[in-house]
Amino acid sequence: MSAQELAVDPPTAARRLLGATLSSRGVALRIVEVEAYGSDPAGPYPDPAAHSWPGPTARNAVMFGPAGRLYVYRSYGIHLCVNVTATFDGVAGAVLVRAGEVVDGVEIARERRPAARTDAGLARGPGNVGSALAIGLDDYGAELFDPFAAVHLALHPPVPDAAIAVGPRVGVSVAAEVPWRFWLPDSAAVSAYRRSPRAPARTVSSRRP
Repeated sequence: MSAQELAVDPPTAARRLLGATLSSRGVALRIVEVEAYGSDPAGPYPDPAAHSWPGPTARNAVMFGPAGRLYVYRSYGIHLCVNVTATFDGVAGAVLVRAGEVVDGVEIARERRPAARTDAGLARGPGNVGSALAIGLDDYGAELFDPFAAVHLALHPPVPDAAIAVGPRVGVSVAAEVPWRFWLPDSAAVSAYRRSPRAPARTVSSRRP
């Protein structure tokens, strides 16, 4: 299994990451919820909700690089969110890891996440994924398929499409209806859907009787 399997469009890469194992500093989790994000307007997957939308910057540069790298950013000045880059070198795309089940190092994860009420909540939500794995900004750009890296990704046989739920992404204020969130509905670690209050109101079409 290698980064080449993620050198595809963002939604396909997101599906491929479900069931994969992400390991860091004594904790490993099974990825159970992800969101795909695309490119800037010049790319093949234009996505105004993506950090890549303005074009390459110091913050998002790794999104424009090869697949299989770690994109870490701080959210709301507090949480560090963990993303895996996708698509091809020069084309932006990434997959946000929204939730995982801790499958190794549970005691360590509990120490890092004392506020979690249950083990299922240790890595539920993107900020908690970063906390449980002790991932920092210094990990930005790490090659996730390097077996000697502090943060390592292992892909497993793909999850069948029939076992994957699909819906809109959480909390984005633009492109709020795009169904690029994927999750394993049988997992208690999956987070709740919350639509951004800044997103445009849903429109309901009417038909004449």
